[in-house]
Amino acid sequence: MAPYATGTDTPHSIDAGETLNTNTSDITVVASTRAVVEDRLTAATIVISTITGKITSIFHSVLPASSFPAGTPYTDYSPHVLLPGLVDAHVHLNEPGRTEWEGFWTGTRAAAFGGVTTVVDMPLNAIPPTTTVAGLKEKIAAAEGQCWVDVGFYGGIVPGNVHELKPLVRGGVRGFKGFLIDSGVEEFPAVSSADIAAVFEELADEPTTVMFHAEMIPPISASVGDDVQWSLPPLEPSGPLDRYQTFLDSRPSSFETYAILEILSLAHLAPKLPLHVVHLSAIEAIPMIRQARANGVKITTETCFHYLSLAAEQIQEGDTRHKCCPPIREQANQDGLWQELLDRKDSIIKTVVSDHSPCTPNLKLLPSHLPGAEGGLKAGCSSDQGKGDFFSAWGGISSVGLGISILWTEAMRRSLPVDETIRNMAFWCCGNTAKQVGLEHRKGSLKVGMDGDVAVFDDEAKFEVQSNAMLFRNKCSPYQGKTLKGVVRDTWLRGFGGRDGDERWRCVLLGAGYKQQAVRGVYLYFERCGLMMHERLSHY
Repeated sequence: MAPYATGTDTPHSIDAGETLNTNTSDITVVASTRAVVEDRLTAATIVISTITGKITSIFHSVLPASSFPAGTPYTDYSPHVLLPGLVDAHVHLNEPGRTEWEGFWTGTRAAAFGGVTTVVDMPLNAIPPTTTVAGLKEKIAAAEGQCWVDVGFYGGIVPGNVHELKPLVRGGVRGFKGFLIDSGVEEFPAVSSADIAAVFEELADEPTTVMFHAEMIPPISASVGDDVQWSLPPLEPSGPLDRYQTFLDSRPSSFETYAILEILSLAHLAPKLPLHVVHLSAIEAIPMIRQARANGVKITTETCFHYLSLAAEQIQEGDTRHKCCPPIREQANQDGLWQELLDRKDSIIKTVVSDHSPCTPNLKLLPSHLPGAEGGLKAGCSSDQGKGDFFSAWGGISSVGLGISILWTEAMRRSLPVDETIRNMAFWCCGNTAKQVGLEHRKGSLKVGMDGDVAVFDDEAKFEVQSNAMLFRNKCSPYQGKTLKGVVRDTWLRGFGGRDGDERWRCVLLGAGYKQQAVRGVYLYFERCGLMMHERLSHY
């Protein structure tokens, strides 16, 4: 047996004629001339235990099937890229309570389609929200038997639930999220500065991260004098409600910068507590976050696939599929996000996520001529009155499972280096997202001892986004009809999956109790992840 087959920490090549003496029923082997291993693009053969689901060996060469006992499941994916399974750290699955918007079965299946092997579910849009231990238990119960990938949960911060936060940490939530502006759902109200201060004091020494939807309406002034007391801010939209610029004018970048300044002003209350800004859109916020980090504040940010690929100038009138908050901004802003993201060493943007936030088609108020519209003229909807209103439509982009293709398509449009971009995608969407939610000890990298989660990425193939590529519940996305480059050929979850249609997926509700069951032919194993719940989350 080769030394590395025993589980040492140093990958190396072995004689291709040597046979590894391993029980054939206990391992799966995947190989390729290109794999991202320890932030390097290299040839690799990866051996995964189907008993533990862990990677047991990695070799820096493509070993032939003959190197393993006869009957060992073996796939050489050359020249496709073996990536760590993606960790999407920002997904709204909406179950229970709004399952018509999305659900665990459809949302996690869509994730698996795109190489995502772990999703972390946001605390709002489900009813009840995950703002109490009771709400967390309801969500776990709803998820059981439905998950195609591993699932974690965030807790929510709302006025008056400070006493629930430490019990939620003990219950296994991967962090907390609060809004500084109206969330869009009444059961998840925004928090005030006083609420934030109380949260920081409560969680100051807890192993968790506090995250914010950082938009906030700035005050016009601290006081009013004779010269301005009769002045009023604009009380009317700047243009027609179906024009995207009108909506963009209503959510300026100052909303983001003011909210972030408010968060930073309170950070001293919990200097050891990691803070995180979700879905950063405005590049104007970058310098203030960089300065705060230089001053010792433990704060990071993420951005989203849509901010890196869509631009305000290209959004047609009434196409509310593009509505989200913070909004998709101008092309120059997108360019600035890319510039920051590509500075891996010093960037304040550490992760790229989907922020998959779906709804039913009727809530998008799409005009009938646009894909994804409810009914449409063919269904007898002869009037589009009231449709295309960016202010009344639900705000959220549906894209779970499409993210890596979106990112790759835009990177190639920008003529970025192929090998470097492949490594960057693993950095942004695998390793760092795992670290963000405290799972870096088992997720996010191809390494001995880690979960055997693998996304097989064909960087040359293209596909048109239609219903068969949108496995989330409601087929309403701004990417519909677009041609994307880069296809996930196979997804492996802890050694199971792949092109043979292996249905022995073993999905973990991260932080839930022990339970094993088989549903619809998919074997689901729920385990308690004690280290995940009680260790302090690392930060960048």
